Amino acid sequence: MTILEKQQKITEEFSKYDNWEDKYKKIIALGKTLEPLAGEFKVEKFRIKGCQSQVWLQAELNNGVVVYKADSDAVIVKGLAALLISVFSGHTPAEITKASISFLTDIGLISHLSQSRANGLASMIKQFQNYALAFQVLEAQKA
Repeated sequence: MTILEKQQKITEEFSKYDNWEDKYKKIIALGKTLEPLAGEFKVEKFRIKGCQSQVWLQAELNNGVVVYKADSDAVIVKGLAALLISVFSGHTPAEITKASISFLTDIGLISHLSQSRANGLASMIKQFQNYALAFQVLEAQKA
């Protein structure tokens, strides 16, 4: 499934909910699906700067695709990380760096986050893309 197809599926899923309380419950449920991040990755090196909560993101390049893992001490933030992982993990660095994130606006998420959470989400997205860009550069150097 492409990144765009994943985003469309999320948009369709979120359109089923009539109110934001139910959408937040869905986001929290997504966060609960994340496997706990190993303690070795819950260190400053993997912490996302710009988030009010503690958020850690780890990525590796596996057979040409990026695999992300994340954790947070805040349930909503953990859910937001899970949402991004569900979209970007398993794709090539080039696909990730070219991907639009407009689905977050389409589901109404951007307009329903507090300013500090919106800033944190922007920091998370930037870190997802930075990992992909770094892997893209590494792949280009090998070629």
